[in-house]
This record gives sequence, C-alpha cells and structure tokens, in this order.
Amino acid sequence: MASGDDSPIFEDDESPPYSLEKMTDLVAVWEVALSDEVHKIEFEHGTTSGKRVVYVDGKEVIRKEWMFKLVGKETFYVGAAKTKATINIDAVGGFAYEYTLEINGKSLKKYMENRSKTTNTWVLHLDSEDFRVVLEKDTLDVWCNGKKMETAGEFVDDGTETHFNIGNHDCYIKAVSSGKRKEGIIHSLIVDNREIPETVE
Repeated sequence: MASGDDSPIFEDDESPPYSLEKMTDLVAVWEVALSDEVHKIEFEHGTTSGKRVVYVDGKEVIRKEWMFKLVGKETFYVGAAKTKATINIDAVGGFAYEYTLEINGKSLKKYMENRSKTTNTWVLHLDSEDFRVVLEKDTLDVWCNGKKMETAGEFVDDGTETHFNIGNHDCYIKAVSSGKRKEGIIHSLIVDNREIPETVE
C-alpha cells in the first residue's frame, strides 16, 4: 500500500468484525407493565463520552452527547397515557454509577406494588392470538392490547358488569363485593361465558 493513497486499511476491503457505531454503553434495562402494554426501557450511559440515550420499546426518545455532568436525571413519557418516567443517575463511589427508574414520581418497585392494588390484568388466547386485558379500578377503564376499549356498564343483582368485545367475542368484567372490608370488590373477567384467571405482573 503506497503512502497517501485512499486504500482502505483492510486489504480485502472487508469491515472489521465489529462496528464502533454498534457498540453501546447499555447500562440498564427495565420492563414496565402499564395499562396499554408492557414497555421495555433501555438506558445507555457513556461515562467517557458523556452520552445518554433512552429507548422505549426500541425507539430512541432521548439522546444527549457530551454531557460533562455524569450524574443527574432524564425524564420522558411512556405509553398511550403518556406516563411520566425518570431515570436517576447517581455516583456510588469512584467511577461507579447507580441507575434507578421512577414512574409517576415513585420508585419502580413502589409503583408496581401500588399498581397491583389499582389494576387487574388477564392474559388470554383467542382465535390464535394473545390478548392482555387490564382494568383500571379507579377509572374503570378497560384496555386490551394497547387500546382503550369502548365499554358499557350495567348494574346486576350482585354487583356490576362492564361489557366490551374482543373481536366477535362477548366479554365482561364482573364486580362483586367480597363481603369482607379488607378484600373489597372482586373483579372477574368472563369471555364467552367462561371465567379467565387473573395474571400477576
């Protein structure tokens, strides 16, 4: 190879087995179950370049290059309801960092504990397809595979029924009193007159 010519570094014109663009500084991955779906949040933190990148469901939502302050926060929104999420970056001595995710101002753990009290989730298989149905108990909104469903409420002898359809399947969520103050109201999903067991997320 003559000096000064434009020949590639690699004689056979092949790329190296890795690409610098494909190298990531991925430091944290979280899965967050919201009413519309389970979202995957990924965070890249380049401690030498100062880079910060946030991905939600594989889509880049924040990119900052050359951040000289390596600690701090990145705030963004997740899902159809635009739920607020914040990644906290804290130094834990030397060049080590801790990354924590907050949802609506609460730690992910606290948020999920609270969510299990305010929602019910069912996963079912109909017509060769998987469906995730979520009831938000505080608003009585029903979500199915990321879409807020049109519902019709009805009072019945022993409680209420919230009716909706998945394809051509008749569905309803039945709410009845447990008769016990601590347990409160029990919600059951009925699809085509068959009760679907609740899923714990």
